[in-house]
Amino acid sequence: MSRYWSDVVNTLTPYVPGEQPQFEKLVKLNTNESPYPPSPAVLQAIHSVSADALRRYPDPESVALRQGIAARNRIHLDQVFVGNGSDEVIALVFLALLKHKLPIFFPDVSYSFYPVWSQMFGVEYTTVAVADDFSIDPDSYPAENGGIIVPNPNAPTGMLMDLRAVRALVQKSAGSVVVIDEAYIDFGGESAVSMIDEFDNLLVVQTLSKARALAGLRVGYAMGNAKLIEALGRVKNSFNSYPLDAIAQCAAVAALEDEDYFRSMCQRVIRSREALCEALSVMGFDVLPSAANFILTTHKRYIARDLFAQLRERGIVVRYFNKPRIDGYLRISIGTEEANAALLGALSELLSQEG
Repeated sequence: MSRYWSDVVNTLTPYVPGEQPQFEKLVKLNTNESPYPPSPAVLQAIHSVSADALRRYPDPESVALRQGIAARNRIHLDQVFVGNGSDEVIALVFLALLKHKLPIFFPDVSYSFYPVWSQMFGVEYTTVAVADDFSIDPDSYPAENGGIIVPNPNAPTGMLMDLRAVRALVQKSAGSVVVIDEAYIDFGGESAVSMIDEFDNLLVVQTLSKARALAGLRVGYAMGNAKLIEALGRVKNSFNSYPLDAIAQCAAVAALEDEDYFRSMCQRVIRSREALCEALSVMGFDVLPSAANFILTTHKRYIARDLFAQLRERGIVVRYFNKPRIDGYLRISIGTEEANAALLGALSELLSQEG
């Protein structure tokens, strides 16, 4: 603690991102990145950016990108907000739309950045317990609230709420904003964006980091009623008018335009996920049903923390959360076929040694 720190900094418990190892030849299955490269059109677009474009400030409103997002989702330009990754977008959401007298609500097993933003922006929050099977029940959320934010599919469980459940949650919370964080929706779910014209309190947040393989460029966006988007714009322009650089905007447009590549990569990840789940089940692991590009799994006879450490010693990095309710589980990102095979081989070796 430093005497120069503000009171906010002194009381923060920062989010801890997944490890980004600085070693070669590691099998990296811990941060839910795409195992495959982005569309070739993205690299072509990046190379097409002129020196003059870099000399100038980028478009502060990212109009071309927002038009692309709007067209793909069959909504209007004024219903789209973009930011420097969905994390920045959600941070602005906390300040613009979730800071009220009543507390906000989110699942107790959920994205661990939510309590950090709540603390940083002075937003009172209450967690709602997921069911014993880790599912989310809309009936467990109160009708009176300062807002609700739910990842769908949930992280780190990977479990999906269907649109009927999402609709029930939004209808129940008619007096506040409901944020559906859809970072992983493209791997097996149906987006709630189809309902934003029906509900003026629904905000859907997505990212190009996962299914579009652009985690290194930081592009996220929100879709909702124009008044919700206007609120986000007011906060953005009071903080950073240029959140997306010229390269990111150009590359993101190219990624959105290559729909065939996007769909083929999603299907490839889904096939690998199902094959990995089946193989782990044969080895005695219990795997939660996942609609994401990762799985959450446990083994009744082995301690998750120990498996995590032993895999790390063998050059395979997965994610372990030392947190209530999930400290017996490992979260494993879906990798390439070769990476998944390496994981299964290492686990087979470890389990045979213990057995």
